[in-house]
Amino acid sequence: MSDRSIVHVELSADDRERAAEFYSKLFGWESQQFPEMNYATFRTTGDLGGGFNPVTEDNPAGTVTVYVNSDDIEADLAKIESLGGKTLIPKTEIPTVGWFAMFADPTGNKLALLTPLEE
Repeated sequence: MSDRSIVHVELSADDRERAAEFYSKLFGWESQQFPEMNYATFRTTGDLGGGFNPVTEDNPAGTVTVYVNSDDIEADLAKIESLGGKTLIPKTEIPTVGWFAMFADPTGNKLALLTPLEE
């Protein structure tokens, strides 16, 4: 069976720099700013990393998005649809990172799939 680990978590933030500073001071998380993408990443003191996604109408304050590792996003989306879920964002490239897709499970929870580039 392929690795189905949670590999990334996004928190909505109306100010990514302020959010990164808060979590750095609170938990010691390291962050990196990507102003050209209006995004910041963080790395926890463990293995999990994530990012601060801008607050928008589709991503209101308080939104947390969990990304699960996927070896084959298209196959996973087909299985999600066959099980009653819904594709929200099809497989999309994230330059220099990999590919992602977003889906809703049958109860409305929104999650994402991530296939990182090989390192």
